Amino acid sequence: MTFESDAPARRAYSYLGPAGTFTEAALAQVPEARGHEWRPVHNVAEALADVVEGRSHAAMIAIENSVDGGVSTAQDALATMPGLRIVGEYLVPVRFVLVGKPGTRLEDVSLIAAHPVAYAQCLQWLSEHLPAHAHIPAASNVASAVGLTDGTSDADAAIAPPGILEHHDVELLADGIGDNPNAVTRFVLVSRTVAPPSPTGADKTSIIAELPDDHPGALLEMLEQFATRGINLSLLASRPIGDELGRYRFVIDADGHVLDERMADALLGLRRFSPKVVFLGSYPRADRAIVHYPERYSDDVFVEARDWLRGLISGEPEE
Repeated sequence: MTFESDAPARRAYSYLGPAGTFTEAALAQVPEARGHEWRPVHNVAEALADVVEGRSHAAMIAIENSVDGGVSTAQDALATMPGLRIVGEYLVPVRFVLVGKPGTRLEDVSLIAAHPVAYAQCLQWLSEHLPAHAHIPAASNVASAVGLTDGTSDADAAIAPPGILEHHDVELLADGIGDNPNAVTRFVLVSRTVAPPSPTGADKTSIIAELPDDHPGALLEMLEQFATRGINLSLLASRPIGDELGRYRFVIDADGHVLDERMADALLGLRRFSPKVVFLGSYPRADRAIVHYPERYSDDVFVEARDWLRGLISGEPEE
């Protein structure tokens, strides 16, 4: 006699590797990913291609940083790769550590390997504690430390995420060396196109839209689709479309869910206005903050207005 296993099928999740990155820390926040395969990849395009081509169930990618703004490679990939949907967002505090080979002392450090973005976010601390240091650019935050252990780097120390200490034999020389203690990176979990989850009251909707043409007030007309329905925008970023100068697409995060009447009405207006709208998804906010809006934009108001219009068209007597 044979028995079928009740265990769920093993899934794969792609993330920007190797182990120890901030992206891995974001993936660790996803309960349904625990116990499944985590696939380290080299870049955002590879992570999303894994999803589109079926190698992974979902991919975790960085989409926005509180210090540096939107991650352009992720935004451009989501705008141009069809069949993707954001199903969740996760926040990871951006902390950096300074590490060296075992036995290294802070006073021995003169040459530091670091990714240029990480280096820029730690420059104030470095100038105060290691004013005579020199910098070697590294390909990634993890690669800066790996170069110390595998002998491919001439650096005395490296700037890396705290997770590096769990995966590599390095010495912690200093903790919390970032200049902005409030720095946060926002990550999104991306799957193949699926129906959005039910509204929670603390949701966000992400879209990418293009302007129909370049004329005075075009951007204002697009933004009015949201403003006239009481929808707050938490992100508005422009990215060049790439076919000619002066042509841009806009990455938008709007407070609310596509199943909210006000959001659905706004998206209908946007679709009539824009030649291309990419719906990236409606999903729970990472901070779980309830979205507040004026009562005149409640679902009941939109439903009543539609019922009123149907009555006019059908010839029902007005009360």
